[in-house]
Amino acid sequence: MRKVLLAGCIVIFFNTVILEEVKAGNNDRVGQAGATELLINPWARSSGLAGANSGSIRGLESMFLNVAGTAFTKRTEILFAHTDYFKGSGISINSLGFTQKVGESGVMGLGLMSMDFGDIQITTPDLPEGNIGTFSPQFLNITASYAKVFSNSIYGGIAFKIIDESISNLSAGGLAFDAGIQYVTGSNADKDNIKFGIALRNVGPPLTFSGDGLSFKGTVISTGNTITVEQRVEKFEMPSLINIGITYDRKFTDMHRLSVCGTFTANSFSNDQFALGLEYAFKEQFMLRGGYQYEKDISDKTLKRTANNGLCVGVSVDVPLGKGGKKFGIDYSYTLTNPFDGTHRIGAKIDL
Repeated sequence: MRKVLLAGCIVIFFNTVILEEVKAGNNDRVGQAGATELLINPWARSSGLAGANSGSIRGLESMFLNVAGTAFTKRTEILFAHTDYFKGSGISINSLGFTQKVGESGVMGLGLMSMDFGDIQITTPDLPEGNIGTFSPQFLNITASYAKVFSNSIYGGIAFKIIDESISNLSAGGLAFDAGIQYVTGSNADKDNIKFGIALRNVGPPLTFSGDGLSFKGTVISTGNTITVEQRVEKFEMPSLINIGITYDRKFTDMHRLSVCGTFTANSFSNDQFALGLEYAFKEQFMLRGGYQYEKDISDKTLKRTANNGLCVGVSVDVPLGKGGKKFGIDYSYTLTNPFDGTHRIGAKIDL
């Protein structure tokens, strides 16, 4: 039964990849989505693989790529990460979260991601040079998740997100949800070495900005009276997508593991992406990884639609904290970009 299900999943995977490659994304809808911070991976481990491990991701970081992976939390996991996004741009991201096992097979999680854009000069048509003060945009995403172990092979989960974007006189807020499933199988000689996952992300109703920032003073030419004019704004869609990933683990001895992973991302409002990753682990305490994420025209400086160059690298060190499986981990990843000086992520994890 497992082999039949795995074969079916692989067929679906390759059929989807081939069909989406022919369409090469939906160019007619590019640029029509907002809340694009939902597409930024704030976590260091998975970003070091360019997000290629959506089929095998485990623990709290799964809340970004495939929420089903949070079901593998054994007891309690706490995670913090800081991102220097597009170094030199002044943008930083702070993320914090935890997952907690509840009952025999359930896991609940809560995550927070906050973007800081620094202080930006206030300008007006009359004072384009500024020097009249600053403002600081705030982007905040809160995610609550629940995942469950359905069997030794099947894991599923769902997550709900609260999105808030604001400046001093303008804001937008809304809700979105994710859903995912992971399937684990393997041969008799090497059990559970093949992992497959599908995740639907960022599905929700359109958002609209509102606030005093949409109003301005105008003058009626015929009478000379001053009136307040409010501009109408268009709604914007959530950046919904589907991740389909597969991972193969090869253990050479009890101390050495090599994992190859791949993920196809079908984006509704931007180019589709292919990600490949490779990770080496020594005693599951030291991990070295690298990945590459490809999308259409990524190597063409005049046509590319992302500042990322696709190449990512990362490293993790896990230190046992006594007996019982408790450990403390440090993660780092680097994403090559052009322009800017790359994106740096560093994180700390505690398993209790």
